[in-house]
Amino acid sequence: MTETAPAQQAKHPAPEDATPAKPAKKEENFFLFLAKLVLIVVIFRSFVFAPFNIPSESMLPRLQNGDYLLAAKWPYGISNYSLPFSLPIIPGRFFANQPERGDVVIFKAPPTNSDDYIKRVIGLPGDQIQMIDGQLHINGKAVPKERQPDFQIAVSPNTHCYAPIFERANRYEATRPDGTRVCSYPQFKETLPNGKSYNVLDLERTAQDNTPVFVVPENSLFLMGDNRDNSLDSRFPAFPKQGIGIVPQDNLVGRATIVMFSTDGSSEWFKPWTWFTAARWDRIGGTF
Repeated sequence: MTETAPAQQAKHPAPEDATPAKPAKKEENFFLFLAKLVLIVVIFRSFVFAPFNIPSESMLPRLQNGDYLLAAKWPYGISNYSLPFSLPIIPGRFFANQPERGDVVIFKAPPTNSDDYIKRVIGLPGDQIQMIDGQLHINGKAVPKERQPDFQIAVSPNTHCYAPIFERANRYEATRPDGTRVCSYPQFKETLPNGKSYNVLDLERTAQDNTPVFVVPENSLFLMGDNRDNSLDSRFPAFPKQGIGIVPQDNLVGRATIVMFSTDGSSEWFKPWTWFTAARWDRIGGTF
């Protein structure tokens, strides 16, 4: 009897699970992460701290061309000028506070209210400000002005010595015994009525050393550069690139707090070692 082979068992696919497997958790969308990062940076720069660079010598001796500083954005309140590009989305000014005499402030400069300037607060609302023979007067009283040793700064791509305007006998460039060329300027210490002291430069007699009496209106400030003969400040009427006039407090952006970095301008991108030799290391960390 012929034996028949057993029938081959049919193969059936394994039954699928009733509950589908959960997909692996996806990483956070890159663009969402980037948007959050940008939002955090914008909030920080708008309401906490923001960096500014100094492109001129109007605030010598305290600030030098090539300084980079942080400004606190909250002390005087928040407005459109606190935001990037001065976006017009904040009505008025929130948490407004008035600066103190002697504060070094960043503001949007009249008349265009578009460029960031930095000056020192001299006059508050109601004050009468006048310069007489190069000496500051507030409310009819002379602000003490004491002679200090000459201020010296090394000649560099960011620093060139001034040429005398009227007193041709003056010579502001000097050479130290080690051969270093420096600019040497007459320096004085001023002390405001609230006790705030700082140094200013007063090179020679100029037209802005004698002014009429300026009365500071309500919600406004009289601002001056510490480099008194080379600062287009509130002594000059507000015209583009000529002066700022008396500045509305609503134009305030922030208060200078600390110097983060400073360079003499001699660095070159393709010579990395110059990034270090150009740094003014002794200026980093200076506060106001």
